[in-house]
Amino acid sequence: LGQDEDELTRPHVGVFHTGGEMSPCNMNLRDQAQHAKTGIYAAGGMPHECPVVSVSDGLTMAHSGMRFSLISRELIADSVEASTRGHQWDGIFAIGACDKNLPGLMMGMVRCNVPSVFVHGGSALPGQMPGVDGRDLNVVDTYETIGKVLAGDATQDELKAMSQACLPTAGACAGQFTANTMGMVSEAIGLAPIGSSMVPAVFSERAPLMRRTARTLMAAVMGEAPLPRDIVTRKALENACAIVSATGGSTNAALHIPAIAHEAGIAFHLDDVAEVFARTPLIGDLRPGGKYLARDVHYIGGAQVILRELLRGGFLHGDALTFTGRTLAQEIESANAPDGRVVRTLEDALSRDGGLAVLKGNLCPDGALLKTAGLKTLVHSGPARVFENEEEAQAAVQQMRYAAGDVIVIRNEGPRGSPGMREMLGITALLYGQGMGDKVALLTDGRFSGATRGLCIGYAGPEAADGGPIAALRDGDMVRIDARPDARSITVDLTPAEIRARLEGMQKAAAPRGGLLEKYAATVR
Repeated sequence: LGQDEDELTRPHVGVFHTGGEMSPCNMNLRDQAQHAKTGIYAAGGMPHECPVVSVSDGLTMAHSGMRFSLISRELIADSVEASTRGHQWDGIFAIGACDKNLPGLMMGMVRCNVPSVFVHGGSALPGQMPGVDGRDLNVVDTYETIGKVLAGDATQDELKAMSQACLPTAGACAGQFTANTMGMVSEAIGLAPIGSSMVPAVFSERAPLMRRTARTLMAAVMGEAPLPRDIVTRKALENACAIVSATGGSTNAALHIPAIAHEAGIAFHLDDVAEVFARTPLIGDLRPGGKYLARDVHYIGGAQVILRELLRGGFLHGDALTFTGRTLAQEIESANAPDGRVVRTLEDALSRDGGLAVLKGNLCPDGALLKTAGLKTLVHSGPARVFENEEEAQAAVQQMRYAAGDVIVIRNEGPRGSPGMREMLGITALLYGQGMGDKVALLTDGRFSGATRGLCIGYAGPEAADGGPIAALRDGDMVRIDARPDARSITVDLTPAEIRARLEGMQKAAAPRGGLLEKYAATVR
């Protein structure tokens, strides 16, 4: 290993990262890890670089590879555990920057419960629209331009120009999509340095940020500081949910926050998430529902601006601990006030009840998730247009074989049924590109990207593979959606007896055979 006697007697710290050339969000994480290693060594530790697998949501979109995205979260958590417990690391420094590697790394930290810190690797800078327009672009603009090409409203040359301009640097997708949502969660939950998550991936200030964070970690390794399970309490989990709601963040957070809670031995489920979502106002005007990007949050002072404003209104638990040993209130006491554009004051909130909602009813008795931020309407009734998988729906949408008012239903895409719970950004982006995004609703037992916008309801539970009512739907059944705060419902015009009769005798899909998908389908809940 090239270590002398002095180095062998130092505390040994695993530096986990998902760096590699599989996606832009992972491109420069190894470089950032080198600065973390320098800081650990300078503070008296011995760093050990531990790269782990990552699967990019952005590059698995709209094909079968998406089945491996959510599964990769468990692989990452298991890898952190195997390496930390196998080699008996004295601490963990974790760096991730893509949708599933952020929660996967945090889950591994909490499971191992040694002194730990997480740092989001940062977002990409936005691109710029060619020509006089000059507006900011991100990868979702390209997805939606594909829909415009199919609808005849854009040319292949325009699509090519958009695709070459939308993502000019390494880093996570630039809006308040899943990666940046979970980056903010890492600060709110206490596992990351305050002010770290919104620094763009390519900014030079990331180098000293990593070295400073490493010194703080080493102080925890060598002294008395809270361990991850001291930090991840019910109060911390509620703080995490609050910043998701306050920013109109990704619905995927409602999968990841309970998973982190589970590693801490805390029962924190969808109803707990829904309760915080319902009481927390929306104050961040961030894409996809709003106007601004992660870079803009950084320029006004970072995620702590949002945290401070929520604390001022009593929407956060300020006494929750952070990895530094200080409370969240102490860590954010010097944060800037809201600028009034990117982040509003509570008195000028975009919405009083947050940017996400959990809907329940006879169609989704265990609940389903909807991002309400930026929606033009919260009520929709229409006939079901049912598809048995994403591929069928994708083909129909590309050929525009649907009508305004329809509720497009995509089933058999849940955790067990898919298996892997694919997300449907490809389809939702096509709908918006075709000018139909606000004229139809979409329901699935699969997932949606944090970049999805519109009346798109996902995570329908129970899933079709578990005999959920979504499996009983037929074309033409009238589906009613009411996401207003006093309703939060999703129903179908069928009696309980009619639903039971349709479900009886239905054939279950054959389980996958061999490899990772078979293991996942057999164990996932």
